[in-house]
Amino acid sequence: MEEACEIARLPEELVSAALARTSPRDACRAAAVSPAFRAAADSDAVWARFLPPGALPPLADGELAAPAPPSSKKELFLRLSAGPALLQDRLSVWLDRETGAKCYMLSARNLFIVWGDTPQYWTWIPLEDSRFSEGAQLMHVCWFEIRGKIHSKMLSQDTTYAAYMVFKTTYNFYGLDFPVQEASISAGATNSTRKVCLQGNDDDDGEGGVPENYRPMVPFPRLRLRRRNRRVVSHEENVALPQQRADGWMELELGEFLNEGGDDGEVSISLVETKGGNWKSGLIVQGIEIRRKKSG
Repeated sequence: MEEACEIARLPEELVSAALARTSPRDACRAAAVSPAFRAAADSDAVWARFLPPGALPPLADGELAAPAPPSSKKELFLRLSAGPALLQDRLSVWLDRETGAKCYMLSARNLFIVWGDTPQYWTWIPLEDSRFSEGAQLMHVCWFEIRGKIHSKMLSQDTTYAAYMVFKTTYNFYGLDFPVQEASISAGATNSTRKVCLQGNDDDDGEGGVPENYRPMVPFPRLRLRRRNRRVVSHEENVALPQQRADGWMELELGEFLNEGGDDGEVSISLVETKGGNWKSGLIVQGIEIRRKKSG
């Protein structure tokens, strides 16, 4: 009780200044300590420091308007960290709940997809479980190439990000497991490349067989042996595989990069497989997500 009285004697401005140097999580915890802390922890002076410096990119009409516009800096932060808000140029943005770092998803329409406007190779379909109204569905290609870009100034400075391809597969997909794809990220003077695979090994049986929905381009016995070999090679070469997301989509980490700041430059991201000549089909692309890379 005596400690609570001592806290209550501190000027609210002093408490706010101290909390503004912590994190959004710490400020929320501090609000539960005492009524004296709650007023300071909920103040605009604190949450203005957690919001990204400068103006956010222009939001699409009606975003954050329902059920009513945010009435405080804290409410604005909590809404932007609760889920993505649409921007005017086919992107979505949200804030990392722990740090306030800006995160984005580039919609499929915002990406460069080779043959993306040729219906026999790619087609555009409506999406019911995405903030974006449509996605790109791969019909039939052997030259697979998807690229995306974002200006460095849109991202938070001195923040390590990771980029993810967000996708699904149709019931009759094929050709996404071999050859493996190459993912590249270029940010400033840094370039990184890694081997990835859009199709994991979860659909293989214990004997290295072929899933029922796989449409072979070579005789079945030969394909069976090659698929068994592919699983071993992927393990030995440390090929990154996709993970299931809570929203029902899959994500494949394409790499990471440090955004050191500055108004010039851009981050370029690519996912390519053009050397094997194998036909591929059945991929549904929602977009490329760029979010803060969490340690561990």
